[in-house]
Amino acid sequence: MKNDIHPKYYPNCKVFYNGEVVMTVGATVPEMHVDVWSGSHPFFTGKSSFVDSAGRVEKFNRKFSGNYFKKK
Repeated sequence: MKNDIHPKYYPNCKVFYNGEVVMTVGATVPEMHVDVWSGSHPFFTGKSSFVDSAGRVEKFNRKFSGNYFKKK
């Protein structure tokens, strides 16, 4: 096995959601900032919420609007 080819492992990586620590996990980065986690996901909470990060819905609608799906 080769030495020094694996990334540094952080066994206490902090996971941040809306600026607060929600859990710790093992990872290759010291901290993670997430938009959705199990405590805020509609599947686990039973509440519906709409998450649009960086205007992705508008970007999708612009890209596929018009005659995009008509046969050529």
